[in-house]
Amino acid sequence: MSKILIVGPSWVGDMVMAQSLFKVLKQCNPEDIIDVLAPAWSLPLLERMPEVNRGIVMPLGHGRLGLSERYRLGKGLRSEQYDQAILLPNSLKSAITPWAAKIPKRTGYRGEMRYGLLSDLRLLDKQKLTMTVQRFVALAGDPHQLLPDPIPEPKLEVDSVSVDQALQATGLSKPTGNLLALCPGAEYGPAKQWPAEYFAAVAKEKIQQGWQVWLFGSEKDRAIGDSIIDLLGERGGVVENLAGRTSLEQAVDLMSLAAVVVGNDSGLMHVAAALDRNLIAIYGSSDPGFTPPLNQRAQILDLNLECSPCFKRECPLGHTDCLKQLEPEQVLQAMEAFPFG
Repeated sequence: MSKILIVGPSWVGDMVMAQSLFKVLKQCNPEDIIDVLAPAWSLPLLERMPEVNRGIVMPLGHGRLGLSERYRLGKGLRSEQYDQAILLPNSLKSAITPWAAKIPKRTGYRGEMRYGLLSDLRLLDKQKLTMTVQRFVALAGDPHQLLPDPIPEPKLEVDSVSVDQALQATGLSKPTGNLLALCPGAEYGPAKQWPAEYFAAVAKEKIQQGWQVWLFGSEKDRAIGDSIIDLLGERGGVVENLAGRTSLEQAVDLMSLAAVVVGNDSGLMHVAAALDRNLIAIYGSSDPGFTPPLNQRAQILDLNLECSPCFKRECPLGHTDCLKQLEPEQVLQAMEAFPFG
């Protein structure tokens, strides 16, 4: 049995994909104890991953250096006597805490020239490991070890009690029919956001078919959620805009009720995949080959234009055709492939 500290990523989608690494570690050695050092917001996700023993809060926000604070945190973890640390971020600062904790085996990619801080330094072959999840899982074994085939998919576990609590906290009733969850936001930027009027068109069609519609997102997504409702006119009165109204924990539990989720390439899209929902994932400036939804039922919509993926926050050509040319009818048609279409 080994005691392993994972230094987790700072983005929702990456944290979801990291569960594949946790699963592989447990498959190799079921008795291993896995703790995850991660931002406080990620604890609800980690609590829904049965492979994780506990989450340890990284008190420093994303982008903060805080070398002395990271050292003190590591020094405080020495008593845990971890056998190995696996670092998912490639930053120099992420390597300080495991080093200060005197964890003998510290595994990670070279990243920001982390010589001396990592005892098990790996060189990342981006041509061989083309997907984020592959890069995470590769750290579970020896450098030349083959990846498991298939790589286990993330699976967040939600219980009925937590779902009922989330419903009560938001004043919602459990859907009596099919629920469509829309995730119109994208933390990265507008080049990943399908137009609000397109989301509204999909919602309008499903409302006419008797579906309920809930919008999910952070406080930053409240405005686009409101604009979708405004575009629906009278029909907007039956749509719930939950953006900014829920914690991440509540959003996960409520999204588990959805019959179909439609969303941009975002953290919530990866949450939906890990909840094993029927999912339509819309890609614009990002690459579905790099960060696809890890769910066999998911359908990826990507126009694969000559100018995409550009990986830009805003369209450098000013037209965002990679999203605007992807019409609502294409999403509605993709939904027809699901049993209740």
